[in-house]
Amino acid sequence: MLHKLEVLFLKTYMFIFKYVTMIMPFRWPKTFEGAGSSLRLVQHMAAQGHKNVLVVSDAVLVKIGLLNPMLEELKRLGVTYHVFDGVEPNPTVEQIEAGFDMCEKHNCKAILAVGGGSPIDAAKMIGARAKNKKPIIKMTGLLRVYRGMLPLFAVPTTAGTGSECTIAAVVTDTANRKKLAAMDLRLMPTAAALDGALMTGLPAHITAATGMDALTHAVEAFVSRNAFGATDEKAVEATKLIMSNLDKAVTDGSNVEARQNMARASHLAGIAFTQAGVGYVHAIAHKFGALYHTPHGLANAIVMPYVLDYSVDYCAHRLAHLARVCGIGPSGGTDRQLADAFIQRIRDMNAKFGIPTRLDALKAADIAEIAESAIGEARFTYAVPRYMDMGNAEAVIRKMLPA
Repeated sequence: MLHKLEVLFLKTYMFIFKYVTMIMPFRWPKTFEGAGSSLRLVQHMAAQGHKNVLVVSDAVLVKIGLLNPMLEELKRLGVTYHVFDGVEPNPTVEQIEAGFDMCEKHNCKAILAVGGGSPIDAAKMIGARAKNKKPIIKMTGLLRVYRGMLPLFAVPTTAGTGSECTIAAVVTDTANRKKLAAMDLRLMPTAAALDGALMTGLPAHITAATGMDALTHAVEAFVSRNAFGATDEKAVEATKLIMSNLDKAVTDGSNVEARQNMARASHLAGIAFTQAGVGYVHAIAHKFGALYHTPHGLANAIVMPYVLDYSVDYCAHRLAHLARVCGIGPSGGTDRQLADAFIQRIRDMNAKFGIPTRLDALKAADIAEIAESAIGEARFTYAVPRYMDMGNAEAVIRKMLPA
């Protein structure tokens, strides 16, 4: 078990960190919203004087032509562009280096990132690599992107990561089977477009997983000990939007209103967790991604109910508040009854969306490594409601073994 003095030290450290975070000079991106906002973002980029840009995306989006209207608008505006579509889910150091090489070859001075969290995170690190001229691994950790990055304009095509408004980028170190995060105020994009119309063709299973990713951000930010008024407001609004719109977006992918509401929810949740932080759901999910290449949103969706069960005694009043504003649970129920109802709603959503309760790839032999990694990631990074030691971390992860 964790020693009481260790828990006290961690809580004191994170208490100080909370107030440092509250006074940090966050520069949120200029944000365009609504159908067609992606084109307005491109026009804004050109108006800022960027005439030679690297477009970072993935091969599927390029192949289906999702980028074509934006590329045609760049051409009309006289902007030269070069497309790097080599980003895959859970972007690796090698993929980022390939994008950097293209950026250097064509002397690009700004980046347009179009895609889910992976292309946007990769674009952040390509831009940081271009400005800092040092290995990517040397920029992971806290506040190590000393010279910032190239101006970055982001168009998310999934409503999940919120990467268009965060100061983090997650990189997979394949050699060491780790996911590493770079966290720096200078990784905040310059501007972003929340264009729900771009998301109407997203398959149902991806819509569900990315939506649950956004819900994880909102919930972990809200139960964090580092939460404060501004983050609470955004986390609550994001949770309400997700509970009201995710099922609609999954059921009818062409529902532009539901897509736009989910895009806004993801964005608000991104702002909330950028300041309040996340927790053990992410810490465990990151290792699932590094070991088994589990998509991040799917991993979060699987892990979330188990971690909330573990923490509920320490954050029941917070989960109960989310239940009340979302109309979940019995009218007049106690905090614990409503908190349990909220967790059950998450399980019900997973079941409806076909998200499994267990991770088929999980191996018993890996549990200790996953637990150690999760504990290390969270210890001085996340202000979680309840800390874990190896014993209870392993117990939580073991519940996700395939039957």
